[in-house]
Formats: sequence, C-alpha cells, structure tokens
Amino acid sequence: MLTLTGLTAPAAAYSRDGLPVELLDVPSPAMGRSIRVQFQGGGPHAVYLLDGLRAQDDANGWDINTAAFEWYYQSGLSLVMPVGGQSSFYSDWYQPAAGSAGTLTYKWETFLTQELPTYLAANKGIAPTGNAVVGLSMSGGSALTLAIWHPTQFIFAASLSGFLNPSIGLWPTLIGVAMKDAGGYRAFDMWGPTSDPAWRRNDPMVNVGRLVANGTAIWVYCGTGAPSDLDSDGVPTAGGLFAAGYLENITLDTNKEFQRKYLAAG
Repeated sequence: MLTLTGLTAPAAAYSRDGLPVELLDVPSPAMGRSIRVQFQGGGPHAVYLLDGLRAQDDANGWDINTAAFEWYYQSGLSLVMPVGGQSSFYSDWYQPAAGSAGTLTYKWETFLTQELPTYLAANKGIAPTGNAVVGLSMSGGSALTLAIWHPTQFIFAASLSGFLNPSIGLWPTLIGVAMKDAGGYRAFDMWGPTSDPAWRRNDPMVNVGRLVANGTAIWVYCGTGAPSDLDSDGVPTAGGLFAAGYLENITLDTNKEFQRKYLAAG
C-alpha cells in the first residue's frame, strides 16, 4: 500500500498551487489493484465528485476542467475525487472490462461504498455516513444510483446531464455506442443483456420511489444541447457539436421525465 500525502495534485488546470490536495493510492481487493484518489481535507464529511465517460488515469476531470478544489477549500467539507474508471458507470461489472487499452476488473460500486469509505475513515477521519455524491454525464445517474442503494452513506446526490433512464428505449444502444467510442468497452460486459436485472437496478427512474423513500436531497441539472463559446475547445468539429447537442437534447427530455416521476412519487 502506497499513500502519498501532502502533495499538490499535478494536473490541476484551474486550482491554484498550494492547496492541500493529497494523492492517495487506496488498495482495492475487489479490483485487484490500488485506485488513485485525489483528496482535500476540510471536515468529517465529504463530497465525492465522479468523473465523466472519458475519465483519465492521471487526474479526475473535476480537477482538470474546474476549480473544484478551490471552491471547497475551507468550506468545512472534504473533497474526494476517484481517478480512472473510463466508461465504468462506477458500477460493479459482471465481466472484466475489456477495452482497447487492455483489460481491467471494474468493481467501482464496491470500491466507492465499502473499500474507500473504510480507508478514509481509518486514515483521514472521514465519516462513512452523511456524505454527498455528484456526477456528470456518465456518472450523473451513477450518483443517484449510489444514493438509492447506499442511503446512509450518501444523503445528498446531484446529477449534471446524467443518463437517468438507461434501461429503457434507445438508451442501452446509445450507452453501448458511447462506451465503444470511449475506450472500446462493451455494455454487455457491464450489465449483461438488456433483459438482465442489472440494467433496472442501475436505472434511477425505475428506482425513483426508493430515492424518495430514502429522503435523499437531490439536485438534477441538464443543458439544452445548444452550443456555446465554451464548446469550441472541447468539441471542435461541427459533427462533434451536432452529436453532443443531439445527446444532450435526449438527456434533457429524460431528465424532465425523471423530474415528473420524482415529484409524483413524493
């Protein structure tokens, strides 16, 4: 086990140097390796920030693309950013995750809800209960799903442009296409055929009643799909802009339907 403490995370694009960001290598017996976690202490409760579909292995996208460490500095909350997990949906996969760069074991739910909380409680004084989880795109639905099935660990959950009904309609196909594009992965290896119960277990809209019954505080946001000046760097081509806008429009419709069902359930 290797734990590096007191080091500033190297890939911060916006957070200034000198913030008390630590790089932790947290053992994961479930995944057969140590998982890098970027951590900033600030209090006994933490906000877990989950990455998007194209999660990198050097740093969490929230650090690369935002000033999240700066935002939460001296806020009274600690910040937890797991690194890696491209196309994982932060789920426990049925099969090894075989992608274009090799094969890994993906047991992210086990890591985030058992192994990492135990490590953080023992080494960083973070309470295993009463925390928040926030996800974007791929991990938006994952954040809500983690709160659905682990309500004492996560009492707040937020989704930004999340896929909130992955088991229905075109969504399994769209998810499969996206995973193949982002690393060469297969949705079948994750949750099996679309008839498998894992698809519904990981579907926030299917389980919205549980979310309401848990009393979880939630925040759901989705854009309109219209391009802005910010898109010129991340999606430089007209085709890329069209694809991103199309997907965001479908996501927006699903998010609105989730809102209706959430309000009806509670």
